[in-house]
Amino acid sequence: MLEIKELDQVVVRFSGDSGDGMQLAGNIFSTVSAIAGNSISTFPDYPADIRAPQGSLTGVSGFQVHIGSQQVYTPGDQCDVLVCMNAAALKTQYKFAKPQATIIVDTDNFGESDLRKAEFQTDDFLGEMGIDPDRVVLCPLTSMVKDALKEQQMDHKAMLKCRNMFALGLVCWLFNRDLQLVFNYLHEKFAKKPAIAEANCIVVQAGYDYGHNVHASVPSTYRIESKQKTPGRYMDITGNKATAYGLIAAAEKAGLQLYLGSYPITPATDILHELAKHKSLGVITVQCEDEISAASSAIGASFGGALAVTSTSGPGMCLKSEAINLAVMDELPLVIIDVQRGGPSTGLPTKSEQADLLMALYGRNGESPMPVIAATSPTNCFDAAYNACKIALEHMTPVILLSDAYIANGSAAWRIPDIDELPEIIPHRALPEQKGNYSPYKRDDDNHARYWAVPGQEGYEHIIGGLEKDNRTGAISTEPENHELMCGLRARKVEEIKVPRLQVEGDKADAQLLIVGFGGTYGHLHAVMDQMRQEGYKVALAQFSYINPLPENAAQVLQSYPNVVVAEQNSGQLAAYLQSKVPNARFWTHDEIKGQPFNVNTLVTKFKKLIAWN
Repeated sequence: MLEIKELDQVVVRFSGDSGDGMQLAGNIFSTVSAIAGNSISTFPDYPADIRAPQGSLTGVSGFQVHIGSQQVYTPGDQCDVLVCMNAAALKTQYKFAKPQATIIVDTDNFGESDLRKAEFQTDDFLGEMGIDPDRVVLCPLTSMVKDALKEQQMDHKAMLKCRNMFALGLVCWLFNRDLQLVFNYLHEKFAKKPAIAEANCIVVQAGYDYGHNVHASVPSTYRIESKQKTPGRYMDITGNKATAYGLIAAAEKAGLQLYLGSYPITPATDILHELAKHKSLGVITVQCEDEISAASSAIGASFGGALAVTSTSGPGMCLKSEAINLAVMDELPLVIIDVQRGGPSTGLPTKSEQADLLMALYGRNGESPMPVIAATSPTNCFDAAYNACKIALEHMTPVILLSDAYIANGSAAWRIPDIDELPEIIPHRALPEQKGNYSPYKRDDDNHARYWAVPGQEGYEHIIGGLEKDNRTGAISTEPENHELMCGLRARKVEEIKVPRLQVEGDKADAQLLIVGFGGTYGHLHAVMDQMRQEGYKVALAQFSYINPLPENAAQVLQSYPNVVVAEQNSGQLAAYLQSKVPNARFWTHDEIKGQPFNVNTLVTKFKKLIAWN
């Protein structure tokens, strides 16, 4: 009888052509793992080509998922199981496999032409790459898919689209997953195409049975039991979907209609797609003709009294900048979501980066301060979006929410919150006693926000626009002293927004090294801290989510440790910003601009050296 071993964690990577359905197979496996109670972290890694030539090295798409019995923070540096649907996948993805990893290959796609496309020099592809054959499951996957579907009335092309499900079934067997969960997923996804759902279920079962019957050249199967279960309803959620849900929850809490003006752009488009599904909740989405109209329409919606949002990525932020500045001048609540990707220009549209930080802080003409928040994980995207809306509505200001391709496309198990437990959101509306003598720039003495009146409110008629206005009357003003006063008031309003204190995790009292980051690098930096602490080092982590204004204790934290390293996926933008705000702080920097997440082991090695050098 085959042995079943229990593991604390495992990393699986699915890889193949862009049309091989690796993202779907990975998503299903991560979803059923989340339903089973495991902690998960995923990393979809796909090319920018719309459809690269079949079998080419540039067209390989990957999906990596890290499953743990306890909390996992990253998709893993390297995988324990690598699925390769063709020769090009093996050639490009083997570098992501551990030396002892199990490798599953579809031998039907390792023919002579396949090997040449993948630039193998010989037919001995395993020997050429130095791979131990004992670790490889040589599976005629395509042939077995055809055999499994021979009773179905499907054409050859339709059959081949099911190949990913055979690989999924084999991996489900390897890790003792409940196939009924997979079947439920497929029947729901293909509810309008039951024949397709049934065919995929047949192939999943065939892959599972193949592993069970031949033991697929592995000595044992594995189980990852959840050891930390907090009661509640969970779902496997991507960062973009969590962002959309956070916006919906904020609109519901504030009693406002949600409006999204957006133009499709990778990797932010899924926010538009998700919100468009929720018209029943009063959500209005408009796919505009360009980025400028997307931002401008959102400003109009805000002027009209809606919770207004516009979503984009780096190139779109450049185009939206003039409109965003109008929202700064008019002091209208607006949430601008920037899902960062590799740049400049078109750059690396499907890869992740953090290089829009300085643009978010300063990328507008004139004195134009505005709050900047950064989401730290796929699930945190919900909270970050919700809090961005809260700040915008209560302080009458546009707010930039920074996400990135890694956390936007990645997923994790998310505990669905009770909306009654979320913080209240009270829009800063005009007061009844202001009726008849309303001035648009009369401010609240407590938070310096102007009062929000919308068209149609009798007695609150007013004009706002891009020209500077008089602080008292709201009339157009070019007076030097008034302009300086208004610039100061807009800046002071942002500076004095109360944001949560910066939290320090790990050895907060006596750390030899404080790791500092912002946004979506949180999981990797947390994993670095955990690994170093397990090896006996005293290490702490401070991850910035609120960047403008900075938390009130930011300077104290940065100056409290003998060694500080700022790690970010750009050329040192956060480090430069922190240095300008906390001139007495001293720190090292670790910068990468590779379009890929941090490698935990690489950072551990470098940070150990930093401690040794001091």
